[in-house]
Amino acid sequence: MTRAHKIAQIPAFVLFVVVTAAGQQPKPFPITSVADEPSIAGHPVQLDVQGKLLPWPMPDNTGYSYSSHFLTQWTILWDQYNRQRLPYFYCCFDFDRTTFELAPDPHWVNSTGYLRAMMQGFMERLYPYTGDPRTLTFLQDFVDYELENGLTPEGYAWSQVPYASANPGAKRYTGWSQLGAEDFIEPHVVGEDGYGYVRLYEMTGNAKYLRAAIRCADALVKNFKPGDEVNSPWPVRAYARDGKAEGSPMGPYSANVIEPIMLFDELMRLGQGDVAGYTRVRAGAWEWFQKYPLAHDVWVGYFEDTVASMGNMNQVIPLEFARYVLLHPEKDPQWREHARHLIEWVKTTPKWPKYIVHGATVTTEQGNGTNFCCNLPNQCCDSHTSRLAAVEALYFAKTRDAAYRDAAFRSYNWVTYFQGLSYSAHAPFSAQWWFTDEFADGPRRMMDAFWAVPEWAPADESHLLGSTSVVTKISYGKGSVTYSTFDPASSDVLRLDFVPDFITANGKPLTRRKDLDQPGFTFDDVTHVLRIRHDDARDVDVQGKGGNTPPQYITFDDPHLPAGTVLNGEYPSGVIDWGTDAWRINVPEGGFGTFNLALTDAKAKTAEFRFYWPRIFVGVDVYNGGPSDATVTIHSPEIREISFTIKPGQLQRLRTGWRDPSSSVIFEFKNGEGLRFDNLAYQHE
Repeated sequence: MTRAHKIAQIPAFVLFVVVTAAGQQPKPFPITSVADEPSIAGHPVQLDVQGKLLPWPMPDNTGYSYSSHFLTQWTILWDQYNRQRLPYFYCCFDFDRTTFELAPDPHWVNSTGYLRAMMQGFMERLYPYTGDPRTLTFLQDFVDYELENGLTPEGYAWSQVPYASANPGAKRYTGWSQLGAEDFIEPHVVGEDGYGYVRLYEMTGNAKYLRAAIRCADALVKNFKPGDEVNSPWPVRAYARDGKAEGSPMGPYSANVIEPIMLFDELMRLGQGDVAGYTRVRAGAWEWFQKYPLAHDVWVGYFEDTVASMGNMNQVIPLEFARYVLLHPEKDPQWREHARHLIEWVKTTPKWPKYIVHGATVTTEQGNGTNFCCNLPNQCCDSHTSRLAAVEALYFAKTRDAAYRDAAFRSYNWVTYFQGLSYSAHAPFSAQWWFTDEFADGPRRMMDAFWAVPEWAPADESHLLGSTSVVTKISYGKGSVTYSTFDPASSDVLRLDFVPDFITANGKPLTRRKDLDQPGFTFDDVTHVLRIRHDDARDVDVQGKGGNTPPQYITFDDPHLPAGTVLNGEYPSGVIDWGTDAWRINVPEGGFGTFNLALTDAKAKTAEFRFYWPRIFVGVDVYNGGPSDATVTIHSPEIREISFTIKPGQLQRLRTGWRDPSSSVIFEFKNGEGLRFDNLAYQHE
């Protein structure tokens, strides 16, 4: 997951990027510096009246911009799942700047273990937000591949647990040979993957994931040692066969015991596996963590493509621990002090540089005080800045300290500029966009934004934004949200586009309350934020008046067609007939980070499409890349026209308000040369 340099000639022990010219001694860098550049990831910055950063691509709509980030990344993942499946065999890729087709990086380690765990966390949040069952299809196939091709053999000291990495392009995962040896594991990844397995069991009810989680926990128990100042309870890296960790690139120390602890916690809570053993080892790991890393801020030993060094520290371990205690304050009586301290440590440590970009704090990944990873301002690191923002937002949610909410808002705004595939954006290295960071870790932490601050979520849609339990099923309708949680006791956060009339849990009415000291719900009549507490029921039904029927979308990425393809006839199959030579597939540009739709003749004054069966045309997102105000007038044979004006450089979500189905939709344009279209929304009658 780290950004260690990809060039094959660089020795494997290089930990992070040296940011000086060859042959020169690295120069000390300022801990924090201002980098108020005019663009971020190739997109012009958007600022408020105070000169502070606003989100992209819709600066006046936080909900659209934030959700666009993780939905765009999901769109690219789903396209990959149906075509090249690059995440299965490669950590990273570049893309052709003309065709925008992805090409894998053949040199660098495939981060198999991290990616599955991070992807599980992303899909666990994305499924209840969207209600899209494809997210579950994708995730189960993703994890199943690892279970079939990425586990250590039976009889090993570390038996039937996931390898942390693989050689690029390898169909089987056995470690990365460039580190000097294969057949090694990383115990903290065993914990991280194991936690992902048990949560996937809760999502699906499939016991094979529970069994995989128990194998991970049992191996951690078997190989546990008490630890001391220079030896952690589990080494950062060890040979799977015998558990030995002597000699580079193995290593005796990793501060990252929090993810094994999370695995133990979840299995203990469920009463599954060797609960007595998990309890004992969990207590030992917790005691060691409190005594050494937490007491002395020694945050080393996380990334799978480096040789751990006590001088090279990272922000992942402290921030993930802070997130853990904010979500589970009962685990740590000092949760408030610890979380606040770790946030401030990450923002002030001299180990790597931080940047203030139009008021947004941007953190890089890791460093030793002289060298750091990964890139210059506004080129890195979106996933790690997203993590910092998530922890600050969650700290606000627990303490109501508005300074942390405001800091999170600006950092999240910076992250939004990295969504999709931007022609002018800089990858961490010239040919490395990472599936871990840009398409799993970053989006999952972006989704924490809505859970922590639900007022940031889209106001004109209904979404379940967060829950203390895994959500096992969910459906959205007009004035309706119905869902089930794995746990009978749960606290859930939603934002609705309607006013609830009644809410039931297992068919029993819940009472509106001023707080949630008891089961019931609170509802803010202004923001439409709904909070529900249910203590002994899994099935929740929210019904009310108003709202919109959730539409279906055509994203012009599914099914994938090459850039420049002229649409003749149907696309997608059985939905729309685009006529002859009027529309074409366009590359990611302007306000869109994925493939979109353009006019074949940029100067056309009119264009239309026909539904194969009459449907309600809800609207479309339109970006104006031209120099002048553009006018779009939309009508159909059955429905009167409606007009919109889009300013240069502006993205608008056009909504028709139509309630009746149309056989065809006709567009008329004025100054439409720079218009691009995406996310075409429609409903069945």
